[in-house]
Amino acid sequence: MAEFTSSSITIEAAPNEVMAVIADFARYPDWTGEVKEAQVLKTDAQGRAEQVRLVMDAGAIKDDQTLGYTWTGEHEVSWTLVKSQMLRALDGSYILKAAGAGATEVTYQLTVDVKIPMLGMIKRKAEKVIIDRALAGLKKRVEEPK
Repeated sequence: MAEFTSSSITIEAAPNEVMAVIADFARYPDWTGEVKEAQVLKTDAQGRAEQVRLVMDAGAIKDDQTLGYTWTGEHEVSWTLVKSQMLRALDGSYILKAAGAGATEVTYQLTVDVKIPMLGMIKRKAEKVIIDRALAGLKKRVEEPK
């Protein structure tokens, strides 16, 4: 399997509160810069998304992609690419771990393979930017006053 780029952040909220934001795909355009539209296509027996269509606009890269989601317990979700115009592969995960009283450590892992040729160093830098933006957006969204 390809090597993942990974980063972590601590969010001042319980793991179930963080996962509730991660699982609310309809609100992704509100807190992720790149997702312009999100549509759940298929859900599992618990009502969690199994397949989601995302319309992405990350500047130079615009894409309409479908991702398949796998939920492991209450604190982990992973995804893999089902179809895309720009990507050959996209695998990622959020892993949540309680980090003291009312806090959660969120680890985001990602590997992307684009259809156009790209140096590994540039690809990893792009993955890192995507991860850091997503974690910052997630933290802000979860911690904002309700």
